[in-house]
Amino acid sequence: MRCRALALLALMLLGSVGCGYHTAGHAVTLPTNIHTLAIPSFTNQTQTFKIEQMLTAAVVREMVTRTHYQVLHEADANADATLRGTVLSTYTAPLTYDSQTGRASTVLVTVSMKVSLTDKQGKVLYQNPSYLFREQYQVSQEPSSFFEEDSPALERLSREFARTLVSNILEGF
Repeated sequence: MRCRALALLALMLLGSVGCGYHTAGHAVTLPTNIHTLAIPSFTNQTQTFKIEQMLTAAVVREMVTRTHYQVLHEADANADATLRGTVLSTYTAPLTYDSQTGRASTVLVTVSMKVSLTDKQGKVLYQNPSYLFREQYQVSQEPSSFFEEDSPALERLSREFARTLVSNILEGF
């Protein structure tokens, strides 16, 4: 009986130790003196039309939705911090082909970016020089119902990028 009690006690102690992990979304790593964030339009170094606008809008939307910060849509000297981004490259490649026509049936779009968040004094609060996001889409095989799917795919990619970026900034990853 005593052996069982010791085993039960040891099991309870072991269970209460924990592994050091915590749930995501609780640790905000930005300084407490930051209340205003400037998010000017990202820079586009690619030939993809308006990709920087799509990505910037998604980040602004995510930041407004998930945080208490006042977000400015342009660079402002009064902002406590500024988030800048650059679209480095976009690439589109066929993934699968239709066996009947030989045309691409699924396409993968890849976007590479860099971002940095700096405070008023220029101190880097967050930086990632190599974000890489991918999204695939189906290509319609019927010419009569053809609908260009690359824009919706870029919008989905933008939303996923924004969710990841804001989480990384807030949680310090």
